[in-house]
Amino acid sequence: MSQSITSRVGVSLRNLLPEAKFIGARDILVQACCARPEHVLPGEVFVAICDDSEDGHDQVEDAIERGAAAVVSEKPLPVSVPVCVVSDSREAYGQLCHALADQPTNRIKVIGVTGTNGKTTTCLLIKAILEKAGAKVGSLTSLGFDNGYDEQSWSHPTPNPAIMADMLSRMQYNGCTHAVIEASSEGLVKQHLAGVQLDVAAFTNIRQNHIELHGSARNYYRAKKKLLKYLRETGVAIFNGDDSNCVRLLNKAEVPSLSIAMHGVGEITATVIERHKSEQTFLLTAGSQSVPVCTRMIGDHHVYNCLVAAAVCLVYGVDLKTVVRGLESVETLPGRMQRIECGQSFGVFVDQAHTHDGLAVALKTLRRVTPGRLICVLGANELSDRINRPLLGRVAERGSDVSLITLSSVYGRTNSEVVHDIVDGFGRPAKAHVIPNRKEAIRYAFSQAEIGDTVVITGQTTERLVSDSVEQTDPRDCDVARELLYEMVYEEDEMVAEAKVIAFPGSRV
Repeated sequence: MSQSITSRVGVSLRNLLPEAKFIGARDILVQACCARPEHVLPGEVFVAICDDSEDGHDQVEDAIERGAAAVVSEKPLPVSVPVCVVSDSREAYGQLCHALADQPTNRIKVIGVTGTNGKTTTCLLIKAILEKAGAKVGSLTSLGFDNGYDEQSWSHPTPNPAIMADMLSRMQYNGCTHAVIEASSEGLVKQHLAGVQLDVAAFTNIRQNHIELHGSARNYYRAKKKLLKYLRETGVAIFNGDDSNCVRLLNKAEVPSLSIAMHGVGEITATVIERHKSEQTFLLTAGSQSVPVCTRMIGDHHVYNCLVAAAVCLVYGVDLKTVVRGLESVETLPGRMQRIECGQSFGVFVDQAHTHDGLAVALKTLRRVTPGRLICVLGANELSDRINRPLLGRVAERGSDVSLITLSSVYGRTNSEVVHDIVDGFGRPAKAHVIPNRKEAIRYAFSQAEIGDTVVITGQTTERLVSDSVEQTDPRDCDVARELLYEMVYEEDEMVAEAKVIAFPGSRV
């Protein structure tokens, strides 16, 4: 999608950015803006943004040659067009994009969800509850976006401000009353939510992750904290009371807040009653009311996601019975502890867990419902943090009975160095079975599984909300698993049929 955004009605930068300084003009009337010089069209305003690899201020001349009528920058520039000097061009870009889109968040209720794990699932649980309550809900998550008219898949959890403003505007135009946005740490650092006004900011958890991207755990925490700056004055924040970093943020937050918990103190709590491979039941308590919730998706992490989603919707006045109906309606999500059932005698789950924390949660959940062995197929993703890779190996060794290390791509395109990094985390490297071909690794895992065992396939992150709307270069783990399981069931049926023929040579089959 383009990083340009246009409007029929011009936006006054002096009114929008009252603290800005102007050079070459008293004001700049903007009808379109762009943050990439190669995308600039004649008459547009170019916003100079500093990126990880380049400085937009060095590209101003290129933008002017392409027809930029003015420039927004963080410093005075000796150029032939008017310049608007701001303290933060990313923030200004977001403000300008939403102004050009006629401030869609002024006419639609917006929920932002961030956290290390559970963001996507929580967003879609919120969407399901609000829809059960009669609302029309748009969403922007890592699985794709729903603008109230159609759904499309993509690979970016938090789009840039131009796309964000455009999508929210489309949601509002299509009659959406609410929008749920997944806010990644990278998107928050790059201020992709600039210009958005949130009614609710929800934090699922804040663990150690993306250290290579942010430089330190402290910076990662600060990135997540940025979500609070986009809350309206009347907004509410939701925190996980069992997560130490969330509690730390809750204690410092100067906004109305609610907390959820399973083990500690919270306004909205849950207690697990029973759990099996196919479902779990927990008691959801809010105030003096308690109701049972039965979900097909299992694990404490899913209970936490349900609690955050319930808290968000209770803020909007949704009654508890409707909350339960919404939570129970979400039976499966692509790559989120997705159960695969093809008539096999053992459990099979697909989970996108690609961090050591996510893998630990998946293995711990399945260990509790597995009477036999736990077999883990761990994908080596070359996009993962190098710091995270040995930790993945350590978790796989400790959390499973059989660990199969493979590539994240079925076609074996991942650098084998990633595999070695993961194996380095094993205390006993001989316990790590390396099978580079992902399909063969899954096939081998199934061949080793017996009644009562569970196979979990992890590490692939190509799941989408609408799988056939994007170019899918790799088969999805769930599709590969089904194909191999049906092959196994067919072969077993053939063996049974042959056995009958041998036992009863005069009979007809």
